[in-house]
Amino acid sequence: METTVTSSTKTVVIGPLQPIVIIGERINPTGRKKLTSAIEEGNMRIVQEEALKQVQHGAHILDVNVGVSGIDEPKMLAEAIHAIMEVTDVPLCVDSADVKALEAGLYAYKGKALVNSVNGEERKLKEVLPLVKAHNAAVVGLTMDDRGIPNDADERLTIARKIVEAAQREGIPLQDVIIDPLAIAVSAYDKAGVDTLDSLRKIRDELGVNQTLGASNISFGLPVRTAINATFLAMAVMCGLTCPIIDPTVWEIRRTILLVDLLLGKDEFCMKYITAYRERSDQ
Repeated sequence: METTVTSSTKTVVIGPLQPIVIIGERINPTGRKKLTSAIEEGNMRIVQEEALKQVQHGAHILDVNVGVSGIDEPKMLAEAIHAIMEVTDVPLCVDSADVKALEAGLYAYKGKALVNSVNGEERKLKEVLPLVKAHNAAVVGLTMDDRGIPNDADERLTIARKIVEAAQREGIPLQDVIIDPLAIAVSAYDKAGVDTLDSLRKIRDELGVNQTLGASNISFGLPVRTAINATFLAMAVMCGLTCPIIDPTVWEIRRTILLVDLLLGKDEFCMKYITAYRERSDQ
């Protein structure tokens, strides 16, 4: 099962037999005052800097979210996408809860984008999937619906299956649906990690689709978050995670991904790991 995402000049292939694809998470104003202010002011320089920094640290795809209250989000998302395309050719993930913003972002983008996201709510399925089909994009499906995020792995699988089937009815091929079984804070629910890992395994084994996660959610509210996130990432990959949404500028996280690829035989002669380590030593 391979999902292809493209820019005008570059192709990224996501799949269980491929090296892990890093989706950079840093172009998102949530909890980031400097980026929030820049977006409010229409200052795309900081957005471009964040894009370049993540690519330099190994991001293969960049998630682009400009969701700040009170702005014209469709206009700003299109501007952000144009600005990022000026400085890098990596494919983009168009990220918004606003369907009009998604549409504006997809019209602005040159290539086959990843759309983040749809979920199991009927309204979302009806609004987002036709847009994904019209723009020949791939889509992230979140395992939540009107009732929220279920803890039970079988319930998350049921929602994932609903999204996949709705996408196929819309004419979106199976390989263009990436499921996110949703990591939630283990500090709030001590079985959160287990439930997410179980969900990854069940979705992989029964649907066969690629899967993503906002992996850092697992450690919210706990000390030494990076260690928790890195450990969880390695475990999640073994359960079916193929394209995590992470901050690649955090060396411990990037190192974990490099080592997982190395140990799973996806780094010929260990050259990616050696090259990254040398580059870091030279800084």
